[in-house]
Amino acid sequence: MGAAGSRADYPHLTTLQTRWADNDVYGHVNNVEYYAFFDTVINRWLIGEGGLDIHGGGVIGVCAESHCAYDRGLAFPDDVEAGLRVSELGETSVRYEIGLFAPGIEEAAATGWFVHVFVDAGTRRPATMPARLRASLERLRPEG
Repeated sequence: MGAAGSRADYPHLTTLQTRWADNDVYGHVNNVEYYAFFDTVINRWLIGEGGLDIHGGGVIGVCAESHCAYDRGLAFPDDVEAGLRVSELGETSVRYEIGLFAPGIEEAAATGWFVHVFVDAGTRRPATMPARLRASLERLRPEG
C-alpha cells in the first residue's frame, strides 16, 4: 500500500489540537511534533476502540519503526485532522499509515507510517494481541 494523500484514504479521522509550544522559530509546527500527532491518533484508537489497558493490561504496544514525509507546514493555532488506517496486520505487530491535514485542505500536509509490536507488559517479549484489539485494527484496513 502506498502513501495516502487525501482524507478519503483513511477509515478513521480525528481532530487534534496544536499547542503554542508546537510552533518553532520559523512559525510552523516543528517536525518532531508530527510524531506526537501520530502517537496520539494511534493510541486514542487503541485505548478507545481496542480496549488497550495501558496501565494494568497484560499486553502493550511498543514502537519498532516510524517514518514521516512532510509536504506542507502546519501551525498553531490551527487544529490538525489526523487520518489513520492499517496497511499490515500480523499476530503480534501492526503497521499504521497516518495522514495529517490542515483545516479545509484535502491533501495531506504530512504522511507517515508507524509499526507497533505488541509485547507482554512484564517480559517485553512479543505477545499475540487481544481479540478486541485485533478486531478494532481490522476495521482500519481499507478493505475491512
